[in-house]
Formats: sequence, C-alpha cells, structure tokens
Amino acid sequence: MEPDWDALVRRHADTVHRVALRLTGDREEAADLTQDTFVRAFTAWDRFAPEHEGAEAAWLRRIATNLFLDGARRRARIRFDALLPDRADRVEEPAGAADLPLHERTLEADVLAALHALSPPFRAAVVLCDIEGVSHDEAAETLGVRVGTVRTRLHRARGQLRDALAHRRTPTRRRWAAPLAMPMPGLT
Repeated sequence: MEPDWDALVRRHADTVHRVALRLTGDREEAADLTQDTFVRAFTAWDRFAPEHEGAEAAWLRRIATNLFLDGARRRARIRFDALLPDRADRVEEPAGAADLPLHERTLEADVLAALHALSPPFRAAVVLCDIEGVSHDEAAETLGVRVGTVRTRLHRARGQLRDALAHRRTPTRRRWAAPLAMPMPGLT
C-alpha cells in the first residue's frame, strides 16, 4: 500500500532536516541530505515494514544517518569548515540567538565546533542519543551496530567533547572538585 507521500513529508520533514543539520553542520548539505532521505524512502517503501508506532520516524532517521555516514566514507575526509569565521553564515542559529548574552552565543559555537570535530560515527551516536533523544537500542538499529558499540562511541565521544570544551569550565564546575567551604552561621 502506497502512503500519502505529501503527508509523510509533512509529518517528518522537520525531524529529518534537524538530524541532517546536526550531522552536517551545513544548511545546504542538510537540505540535500533531507531530500536524499525522502527519495531513498520513496524508492525503498516496499521493503519497509513498520513494527510499531514511530517506526516511520526511526526509519527515516536511519536512512539520513546512513546516507551521511556513506558520504563521509566516500569523501574520506569530513569538511569541518562550516564553523570557520568566514563561513559562519552556514551554521543555523536558533531563533532568538541574537538576544542571548555573548557567553551563551560563544558557548553554542564552541559546542557546535566540538560536535563537528568528532568522527562521523561518534557524531552520529551523539546526535541520535544525546540530541534527538533516541534510546541506545534504537540508535544501534539505526546505525547497524550493537548496543555496546553505541555505548562505547557515546562514552568516547562525550570524553572528546568534554576535552574540547574544558576551556569553558570554571573552577566551581570541575567534576571532582571538593565542595566549596561555606561559613555556617553560629559555628564561627
């Protein structure tokens, strides 16, 4: 049975584009990846067998992620130039970002730079689990790997992100720092 393609695109275009944008870091590449995802879905619809509600979205995320990873392997290197100063227009700013204080805007730029510095498999795991909020099981299915592999990639990617963002830590935000000594009224 053929689905209503217009309705399918309307239901899932935002999700697919958001995943594509987070994977590529580039509006034009994300638009291309979104379009390629739906083209692939249309041509492979006869092989799609939804097992549960939400299966369409998971399937489309899987197609987008696989197309991204295939492209990354094909190019043999990933272009991380989307965040260079002369290419800042290529990174989509969230609505109201201009109203944010400078330190919050630079934090977002630092996080995006750190995310795009990850290898494609690590970036895909972080985007799916930490940004899109899918379960480890669903991410494993999407990426075609075991759940343990997803967990390992997440652990290593989070470590790399932590290292890349270490310069943003303040002395009071150190992970294993002792609690701040606070005077207790009446005890001094």
